Amino acid sequence: MRRLRSPCPSPPSLRRLAGAVGLAAAGLVPVIATPASAATSVDVSVDASRSLASIPSTAVGMNVAVYDGYMNDSPVPGLLKAAGIGAVRYPGGSYADIYHWKTNTTDGGYVAPNTDFDAYMGTVRAAGAQPIVIANYGSGTPQEAADWVRYANVTKGYNARYWEIGNEVYGNGEYGASWENDTHSSKSATTYAQNLLEYATAMKAADPTVKIGAVLTTPGSWPDGITGPGDGADWNHTVMSIAGSKIDFVVVHWYPGGDNAADLLTKPQSQIATITATLRSLIDQYAGANAPNVGIAVTETNSTIDKDTHPAALFAPDAYLTWLENGAFNVDWWNLHNGASGTTTVNGATDYGDEGVLSNASGDEPPAETPFAPYYGIQMMTRLGAPGDTLVPATSGRSLLTVHAVKRSNGDVDLLFVNKDPSNAYTANLSYSGFTPSPAAPTVYTYAQNATSITSATAGSATSQTIPAYSLVVVQLHPGGGGGGGSTCKVGYTKNEWAGGLTAGVAVTNTGTSAVNGWTLAFAFPGDTKVTSAWNATVAQSGTAVTAKNTSYNAAIAPGASASFGFQGTWTSDDAVPAAFTLNGRACTTG
Repeated sequence: MRRLRSPCPSPPSLRRLAGAVGLAAAGLVPVIATPASAATSVDVSVDASRSLASIPSTAVGMNVAVYDGYMNDSPVPGLLKAAGIGAVRYPGGSYADIYHWKTNTTDGGYVAPNTDFDAYMGTVRAAGAQPIVIANYGSGTPQEAADWVRYANVTKGYNARYWEIGNEVYGNGEYGASWENDTHSSKSATTYAQNLLEYATAMKAADPTVKIGAVLTTPGSWPDGITGPGDGADWNHTVMSIAGSKIDFVVVHWYPGGDNAADLLTKPQSQIATITATLRSLIDQYAGANAPNVGIAVTETNSTIDKDTHPAALFAPDAYLTWLENGAFNVDWWNLHNGASGTTTVNGATDYGDEGVLSNASGDEPPAETPFAPYYGIQMMTRLGAPGDTLVPATSGRSLLTVHAVKRSNGDVDLLFVNKDPSNAYTANLSYSGFTPSPAAPTVYTYAQNATSITSATAGSATSQTIPAYSLVVVQLHPGGGGGGGSTCKVGYTKNEWAGGLTAGVAVTNTGTSAVNGWTLAFAFPGDTKVTSAWNATVAQSGTAVTAKNTSYNAAIAPGASASFGFQGTWTSDDAVPAAFTLNGRACTTG
């Protein structure tokens, strides 16, 4: 028996809850490709000297659900690993609020065989990923959730760090629409926040290292801004005012939709920065001194238009990377398997209306575990970067050609192009700051429209690349001769670690020909390291981003000389070494 979980609702036409048979395709206008004309030139600039964010190990996530009989199929761990999936969310959207982990049962729902928590963890571990778990708020208790934490991390040693309290709890009828199970007598945001505190207290008593996530409404989407009965403000302000200082991350879901595929593909650039800025403002307003440590997780997203064909493949990496560039630490696609909900033809390809990235052989779908187009879109990100690498700014002169850039820990700079134009190729004329590319032809990976694999070739140059119409292209660039693409600094980072703590020493060497008079070293932690004290520098931290400024006695660094400082810190699950450093805004080599 297959159960679908449809996206979160957004008026005026509310989408259905878990168990609904899917969304109608009426009103969606397909993009029709026309023969390509000669490539149009577009100026693209990359600034490798600046850091937007470090790629976390939890960055690229995927949802799974207990009603999915293919969840733990033998090919799944390999497919997850090949797509670079670093986090897997369980037990499945709205099912979380009816699911009881001890008995592997739901209140009125279907649970497929071999989908219990231990089976799920076997797949997660085999894929080299981390678990993200939704505690049952709808019909569960703080004690049930605390027992789950204790079993997972104390009894079994699964190191499950990230726990959401409920799914889309605001869909419990408080604002009129009801798709989320909630057996509490009061459905208000106030009640949720008060209970959230009870969950957090009980769960952290079982394991103080767990991270607790609060469910918020997506800023700008229903029911954001609406004050419900019994509350003095809307959901987000109410929840954060009560619980903001006690949580570790906030959770939103993002199903942008659109009038058609072309409209959908504008949404990452038009919406995400505004959403994250609003969330960060809420966090800063209510989380107090802990605000820099409170993360943003987007634990469900999907194109919802042309769901398993090429438009969704273009949307997926653009969405993930834009969220990460704007500060999210986790983005989870809905869903691993979901099921056919009506067949249409999109640009010559069959779309099954399946929000999963892998077939479950329902309806007219191909054999189970056959990857759909969004799978390859997500997989293209593995060619761009890895956890610990640094997202850096990149801009394009055309809105239909989006570009994302990563500085690798080895000094390489890789670019991912998203050509959203179904008719035209674009020739990117590339320029760089803080990086001098090798003159050799780069390696280029391409996922073309309606393709069933990613191809690679040595093509173009570091200054000119042609991006085919409606394609994803990754260009991998090595630095030129002369050490790190024109860098005039080198950073050495050493650490002495123990469970939950570390000390680190940082040496900054001036490899240029002019003296440095006053310096600021910037870097980002890939994991959850927190600086608690420092010496020989003034160190400040905001989230994962760190700056270290000289003291009065080590401001000058002569050519060939070094300045050193150190710090002590704490960590919970990951104290990985920063991948990239900048000195006064210019990229440094490492080693």
